[in-house]
This record gives sequence, C-alpha cells and structure tokens, in this order.
Amino acid sequence: MDSNPMELFQKEAPDVAAAFNNLIQTLVASRGLDQKTKQLIYIAMKASLGDDMAVRAHVPMAKAAGATREEVVDAILMTLTVSGIRGVVHCLPEVVRQFEK
Repeated sequence: MDSNPMELFQKEAPDVAAAFNNLIQTLVASRGLDQKTKQLIYIAMKASLGDDMAVRAHVPMAKAAGATREEVVDAILMTLTVSGIRGVVHCLPEVVRQFEK
C-alpha cells in the first residue's frame, strides 16, 4: 500500500480520525511537560515497539522543539531495558540519518 496510513485512516473513518486528532491536540496543549520532552517520550515509546515510521515522523518535531541528536539517541537507547534491541535496530539508523542532513 503506497498511501499514507494516517490519510487512509482519515478517509476511511473521518469521525474517529477527528476524535483521535482532538485527543492528540489536547495532549500537545497540556502543560505538565515541555514539547521537547513530550517528543522524546513519544519517540522512546514508539521505538520500544519498533515503530520506525512514527519515529521517522517525530524526529523533525523533536528537532524543532530543540532536541539534540544525543537526546534523541538516548531516548531510543532507553528502550533497551524495556523491550530489548528491536527499537534500537529499527529506529536508530533513521534518527542518525535525520541528524546528518
């Protein structure tokens, strides 16, 4: 499938996608953590699942929020104790690539 999964989600279930987007916006707007920390946590959670597509999408957001290469790499390395090597081998190469641009 060549289409963007989020675009397909929005096309096939627009009401559910809108509710999901509202949830995301509410979380983004919450004030307990700064945006950089939220992005680093999200990247770590997605890396622990080996979700390289989500990590690829969120690295630019983390960078825009001020995250350094070292911080993003550390976030991915933190997944080792929770989910093993999977997140590191699936996601770390993309992180390094995006910071080498």
